[in-house]
Amino acid sequence: MNHVDIYHEVLDLASQIGDRYLRAITYARIGYYLYKSGSEAYKDAFKLALEVVSKIENPLRAVMALVEIGSYIQKCNLKKAAMKIFYQAHEVIREFPQPLHDEMLETLVTRLIELGVLDDALFYSRNIKDNVKRNDILLKILKAYLKEENMKRAYITVKYIQGEPWHSIAAIETLKVHLKREEFGSAIKILKSLKSEYWLSEAMREVAVHLKNANVPKETYEKFVDIALSMPGSISPEVLRSLLIGLGSYGETSFVVKVIHTLSEEEKIKVLSGLISNIIDQENLLEELAENLDKEEFDLVAKIILDELLSRTPELRYKRLVEKLGFKTRDEPVKAKSVTYLSKLREYNSAMKLAKEIEDTYVRSLAFGSIAVSMLREGNIDRAIDAALEVKDPKWGSWLLSEILTKILELQAGENVGYDLEHKAHKQKKIWERESG
Repeated sequence: MNHVDIYHEVLDLASQIGDRYLRAITYARIGYYLYKSGSEAYKDAFKLALEVVSKIENPLRAVMALVEIGSYIQKCNLKKAAMKIFYQAHEVIREFPQPLHDEMLETLVTRLIELGVLDDALFYSRNIKDNVKRNDILLKILKAYLKEENMKRAYITVKYIQGEPWHSIAAIETLKVHLKREEFGSAIKILKSLKSEYWLSEAMREVAVHLKNANVPKETYEKFVDIALSMPGSISPEVLRSLLIGLGSYGETSFVVKVIHTLSEEEKIKVLSGLISNIIDQENLLEELAENLDKEEFDLVAKIILDELLSRTPELRYKRLVEKLGFKTRDEPVKAKSVTYLSKLREYNSAMKLAKEIEDTYVRSLAFGSIAVSMLREGNIDRAIDAALEVKDPKWGSWLLSEILTKILELQAGENVGYDLEHKAHKQKKIWERESG
């Protein structure tokens, strides 16, 4: 039996299905597969399906059958014929009472969305009476248009979406596409139209995420930061933080510095830490950032930069930056961090000069201790002892000399000489504090 005979046999057998709804959709399915096989007999199958529907007495089942038949006809790319079937279903639905009217209209529109017949879906959705159901389905239509990047139809859909939270959700969904298409003017326009603080914050979060992962002009960053700053009560700290870090990564450190003056101390640290982590490989930007800060903020940034650098393998290219930070800061623990880094670079002249500026005996012992350890690691025992002796305080001088002598023995025993003096000094300081009461 060939394919044509099989399809005709199936058609004949379908006529024996007692349930008219099932018989109608079976004919529709057969019509779809006949069309796919290239047989003109598909027309007969669809005709039989519609004839059966006309004999279904239950209007609800008739509508359900029409939706299924229209779907199969649409899948055959017979758009005008499908449109007529869906219209016929709609006309029956119009006579239904609530809530059945809205439920079936929602079913029809959902199927049209699935089929990609969005213009008809939009047309019929407007007749859904329940506000929640109508807005929910309009959002689905909007997302489908946006997926196709059909912005004209998307904006028409937005006009029909009324009330919150639907209108704001629609705005954010549209914003995402504008950001993806790098239509930043349109994105900014949407941001300015949002009235709800919550949804504005959500929208700015989307902006921050996009800008973080996209290569956009610094001017664009500035515009979005300006919007964020003009709505201080609406924007969550992490959103503004992300925008500032992104802008600073473009080299606009002076702009970022101006903004962080307005932030809390906690948020200031988070912004600066994030920014420094982002630009740590660009020593010129690190220098520029430090130069734009006042004394208090400079000390904070110097500490963050040095902590970041000390967590990595030392590189000679940072020598000038580390020297600048060390000699400029008035914060002695930060100076000690600069000394440690310079010592690891074996830049002992600069390290010694900087360490001698430190007056606090505890911090001074850390600074000269790091120099001594670096010298020991090179095998230079005499110079390491000389460095340790630069701490004149009886207690800390003795402690440091003891530690360095111990490390000399470690070195002689073939053990690794580690940079652990800061930890040990902290423990010793606690001991003396307890002893003094």
